[in-house]
Amino acid sequence: MSLQEPGTPQNRLRLETLAIAAFGALLLFVVFYALSQRQQVLRASPSGFDGLQTWLASEGVSAQSFLGGWQVDQNSVGLLLLPLFDTVPDSPRSPPSTKTELLFQQDEYDLEMEAVLEKTRRVQTLAVLPKWRSGMRLAGVAHPVLLNDRSAVEQLLQAMTGQTGAKIEDAGVPFSDFSYTAADGGQEMFARVYAAQMFTSPGCTPLIGTQDAMLLADCSVSKGKALSKSKGKRLLVLSDPDLLNNHGLRMADNAAIARDFLAAHAGERNVMIDYSRGMWLTDPDRGVRRERSWADLKRFFEPPFNTLWLGGLLTLGLFVWRSWLRYGPVRHESAAVTSVKALALQARARLMRLCNQDGALISDYAQARLAATAAVLFGPAHSRHYAEPKAFLGYVARRHPGRAAALESVLTAIQSLQPQISPADAIQHVDELEALLEQIIHDT
Repeated sequence: MSLQEPGTPQNRLRLETLAIAAFGALLLFVVFYALSQRQQVLRASPSGFDGLQTWLASEGVSAQSFLGGWQVDQNSVGLLLLPLFDTVPDSPRSPPSTKTELLFQQDEYDLEMEAVLEKTRRVQTLAVLPKWRSGMRLAGVAHPVLLNDRSAVEQLLQAMTGQTGAKIEDAGVPFSDFSYTAADGGQEMFARVYAAQMFTSPGCTPLIGTQDAMLLADCSVSKGKALSKSKGKRLLVLSDPDLLNNHGLRMADNAAIARDFLAAHAGERNVMIDYSRGMWLTDPDRGVRRERSWADLKRFFEPPFNTLWLGGLLTLGLFVWRSWLRYGPVRHESAAVTSVKALALQARARLMRLCNQDGALISDYAQARLAATAAVLFGPAHSRHYAEPKAFLGYVARRHPGRAAALESVLTAIQSLQPQISPADAIQHVDELEALLEQIIHDT
């Protein structure tokens, strides 16, 4: 097997293909890294919930942050904490063009309402409504001017609960305190929130706050066309994320309340803080739900694609048929099958040997050796001319003067041989001729 040179077209094409593949993989890694870094900045910011996950883990509560990317058994989730950083799900954000627009944008990333609602139907969920614009995270300042538009948050609350009577209420004071009775031991605690965002709803039972100003509530999902499958379900709603996020955990008893409330509702199972945009929860009893099915592949074999496939198959069949006829497999012939000229030469040599014509045989052999040597030295284009003894001797006289006389003597002796000579004499002349021709070919 021969090795290809590094500069061959095949190797160059292979190197170009590898380079393109490596560049594509690098580009995907950069995009994935950029997205993951953006999520990491959000989680670690004052409006994120990385501090809550760390605090719960330190208190012995099983908690994890989830960004998506793999299937999760829904039976392992005791409580799904769902931060909503999008006030208008299913509506793509307009990218900010100035720093001011960036500071005042309301949504951190886009969510799909169907995925959010499906999560609330499958597991016990605590939905955390949005409160702050991006400027609070970027500038690190919690100022009332950076609060989200109340009407947008209100519409999101109504879409989540299916209750058109749900309303968002503002505290109107800098700090608001809310009493809370611990589920474990009945200890009295109080939560403190800056610029509290509360709500009212006839279908919700307050857990923190009052009926007219609820901060955390247990709501029934009973109305709404989009939530018809969720009728009879319950949904925990936290109207102000500052009770649990990195910004608010250090205030008053917020951290202790978070630990008591979340541990009580999750039980022995996991508290999952879900930042993902898709639906990753699976029911082992129903099997894994695939995003694609064989029906998606079948569409590519229906009209008009089937005509294209048929044309491609016919063209491929034509190419294979023509290539088979023109460039078929090599025919293996036996070594005994040779050309007519070679057979004729072999027969003549045999007859000459049988007739004891060694002298004539040596003369023909010398002529054939001159023709073969001329082909080696001058190539097929000039071999016919230099195969003649006179022309060949002229070449030797010019290039190898010391051997010209010896070669001419040997050729003259061979041409003057009698037809019938002894085998010893014949071999001697052949050896002399071969020695001179080898010296001329290799210039030694």
